[in-house]
Amino acid sequence: MAADSSSPARTVPVLVPTPSERPYTYAVSAGVTVRPGSIVQVPLGPRLVPGIVWDAPEGGADEVDPKKLRPIEQAFDCPPVPAGMRRFIDWVARYTLSAPGMVARMVLRAPAAFDPEPPTPGLRITDGRPQRMTAARERVLELAEDGLAWTRSGLAHAAGVSLSVVDGLVKAGSFETIDLPPQPVVAAPDPEFGEGELSPDQQSAADDLRAVVEKGGFSATLLEGVTGSGKTEVYFEAVAAALDKGRQVLVLLPEIALTHAFLERFHARFGAPPAEWHSDLAPKTRERVWRQAADGRVRVVAGARSALFLPFCDLGLIVVDEEHDPAYKQEDRVFYNARDMAVVRAHLGGFPIVLASATPSVETRHNAEAGRYRHVTLDRRFAEAALPDLRAIDMRRTPPARGKFLSPPLQAEIGKTLERGEQALLFLNRRGYAPLTLCRVCGHRFECPDCSSWLVEHRFRGQLMCHHCGHHEPVPEACPQCGTLDHLVACGPGIERIAEEVVGRFPDARAIVLSSDMMGGVKRLRLELEAIAEGQADIVIGTQLVAKGHNFPNLTLVGVVDADLGLASGDPRAAERTFQLLSQVTGRAGRTGKKSLGLIQTYQPEHPAMKAIVTGDGEAFYASQIAERERGQLPPFGRLAAVIVSANTRAEAEAYGRALRAAAPPAGDIMVLGPAEAPLALIRGRHRFRLLVHGTERADLQTYLRRTIAAAPKPRGSVRVSLDIDPQSFL
Repeated sequence: MAADSSSPARTVPVLVPTPSERPYTYAVSAGVTVRPGSIVQVPLGPRLVPGIVWDAPEGGADEVDPKKLRPIEQAFDCPPVPAGMRRFIDWVARYTLSAPGMVARMVLRAPAAFDPEPPTPGLRITDGRPQRMTAARERVLELAEDGLAWTRSGLAHAAGVSLSVVDGLVKAGSFETIDLPPQPVVAAPDPEFGEGELSPDQQSAADDLRAVVEKGGFSATLLEGVTGSGKTEVYFEAVAAALDKGRQVLVLLPEIALTHAFLERFHARFGAPPAEWHSDLAPKTRERVWRQAADGRVRVVAGARSALFLPFCDLGLIVVDEEHDPAYKQEDRVFYNARDMAVVRAHLGGFPIVLASATPSVETRHNAEAGRYRHVTLDRRFAEAALPDLRAIDMRRTPPARGKFLSPPLQAEIGKTLERGEQALLFLNRRGYAPLTLCRVCGHRFECPDCSSWLVEHRFRGQLMCHHCGHHEPVPEACPQCGTLDHLVACGPGIERIAEEVVGRFPDARAIVLSSDMMGGVKRLRLELEAIAEGQADIVIGTQLVAKGHNFPNLTLVGVVDADLGLASGDPRAAERTFQLLSQVTGRAGRTGKKSLGLIQTYQPEHPAMKAIVTGDGEAFYASQIAERERGQLPPFGRLAAVIVSANTRAEAEAYGRALRAAAPPAGDIMVLGPAEAPLALIRGRHRFRLLVHGTERADLQTYLRRTIAAAPKPRGSVRVSLDIDPQSFL
């Protein structure tokens, strides 16, 4: 909508990235042209902030004299946020009980991208020739004689000369300077570039996905296949089909560490990498990816959960790889599960979504069995490679030596593997050296001053660290409580301690430790993963970082050091997550066809999750989990919401939690449990209480919670309330 001098000033609603529950109204100055979706800059208090011109509310906006309103300062020269994306923002806000402005904030994350990218300086040959000709100059002129434009550095590189040679030709008038369009952040992918040979099973699954994409319209498909079955190559064919239709594609990945292997496979298939989107990107690259996704120059983005909020102009397919992964859940400001919200975005946009996993979540598996999702399966590994032989080691019968953590059977198999010149992976989902440090004399335990958790020793760094708030301190020589020297003892193992044991037991083996908190960041991690794949390590010791997405050709033994670790909590998803994680990590072995073995150290070999992994009977495990969820009316047969109350003092948090409980209205299909002190009762100096709201499958938890919050007294002082619909964590 535009304003002109012959008509009264107009007003528009603008959604700004603040905790606002509704858009604010602004005047449109003469000469400013905006429409719903336009990205603008508006005054908000003393600041200028970006915002999105929003759709007029039903029933029309409130009548406000435009003269009393502040005007829009600037309308950016930027593609408008599409109508489907605006509907998605509203939907996420309603579902998660978040302020729409905070959801919009996730879309407006690259403010420098709102203005057009500056042109790239270029050169084009003219009729002029230099008075002095050299062989280097001759090569440059020969290369440019077709009249095509070049960048200065590109021309020098292609001709094999220095930049000074090109500069000399420009000075001599042989080239004129021109403006080139901004360079694409990545080259356009070619759907026909690297069409590989698929197995009959893969081809059948790929044809199925291609048909869905070519048909168009919304559909959700679960692509389920055993580890090593080639799910990535199969859904690449769906990506190719979307590109053939001229549509954009989003591939969501749970871990930044997975992107390197994925990028290489994508490049081999399409002749160019996808654009990346994750927190480790340089700011300039993020801005270019955002802008080029908005204007359509980027065709495929591979990214973490926040990529779901990129303003694609023509999104036609979403793929959620490792759809079961907990990393898709965000638990900060706006609490959302990217997998579930991706399904919503595909539904609102009217295009397909593919959920890929070897171990789907119980919710996704149930949706497939109930017919809400299509179900495509891959039951065999590529090239008929055999799955690893899996065995449980009962730690009650064959315990490790005192002070050690690797059982005799596991040590023996590591030795045999090394003798064959093959690789072994030892998995323990616990970072650092030891989860607890205490004094032998007085019993003092090192605890985080700001969280109710023990400090984890990181011996490689010489630090005691909190994995919740980041607090760290040097490992002292003496106990701070009693002053005794050299009597501090590490309790329990982390991967650094397992590495120490491995080096002592196999001194000639090349061992490498992989963890998300190792120094050197993502770059070092990628180099180490490449080194493992090339056979430059004999024993790999890692956390869940190595459990999925990697292909190590010479890896034939996987040892799970403490398989019971994930079963120790009261989380209703504990068995499911243990099954998923152990299935993924043991699936790293034998992917190229070599005979392989997975050994699982456990004190609970009779646990259903352990039995399912060892026997390979995933179907029975899913059936039992679904039946158990149905009996307890837990998701997907019931609904959960968590209300987390935090404050600077325990009394404040508990008192407000009780006030919320008292304000909750009675409802036949909803009950409120708590408040109870959270398992992690103190995080970053704030005390925490939780209420759990449990409803039937059709219960309207959002309306119920809105009424509860409205009826409760307003939070005062340091009290803060967070709402988590469909919680994944119960800490």
